[in-house]
Amino acid sequence: MSAQALAGKTAIITGASSGIGRAAALRFAREGARLVVGARRGDALAHLVDEIGRAGGDAVACIGDVRSEAHADALVDTALDRYGGLDIAFNNAGSTGAMGPATGMSLADWRDTIDTNLTGMFLGARRQLAAMLDTGRGSIIFTSTFVGHTVGMPGMAAYAAAKAGVIGLVQVLAAEAGPHGVRVNALLPGGTDTPGARDFIEAPESRAFVEGLHALKRIAEPAEIAEAALFLASDASSFVTGSAMRVDGGISITRT
Repeated sequence: MSAQALAGKTAIITGASSGIGRAAALRFAREGARLVVGARRGDALAHLVDEIGRAGGDAVACIGDVRSEAHADALVDTALDRYGGLDIAFNNAGSTGAMGPATGMSLADWRDTIDTNLTGMFLGARRQLAAMLDTGRGSIIFTSTFVGHTVGMPGMAAYAAAKAGVIGLVQVLAAEAGPHGVRVNALLPGGTDTPGARDFIEAPESRAFVEGLHALKRIAEPAEIAEAALFLASDASSFVTGSAMRVDGGISITRT
């Protein structure tokens, strides 16, 4: 990737307070992007904005929940008002939600997981795409997953359904937006060392099991997933749209 691959571009990143979103914000900033970073935790966002600023970057925090239409509007309005446009949107916020057998899942837990991981993506993209169509350019990226796409993981029915739905949403948006110069893609990470993932791999034997599911026999660092997001955000992927791009360490193809 050439230096300053995102120079002069404005990007929205959701779920930016930790994990993949935070790593992507730092990476995009190093490539010259001006950032609107969103999450629910204002203190973590403030630290991120400060870190980007001290490194010579430009970022502003927008606190809110991706399930809210008002927050989706606020992210885009902030990009337009502060920076004069929107070129990139990385819809990354998500949650595994309640886990357990589908027969025991409550309707409330199902709806909460779908709202966070699918409806929230739609709300964000609806407004982001409208802004990009006005300028005839842009790249929208969604964080999906291999779960529900290439692997069925027991206990994750709602999460799998939501994330599989994201891939369908990506395909339709890519077909609608392509004639107008806007690209839309999904990123499918494998196991990644994020705060959320550590709830599942805290014990050494659990971590070893999850690492062993991958062909590379390890899990990713958030910065590695951020590099893939940077590729989809930049002009290096100028002919890539409608894709479900695996960055999964080979978990989708490994049976050993």
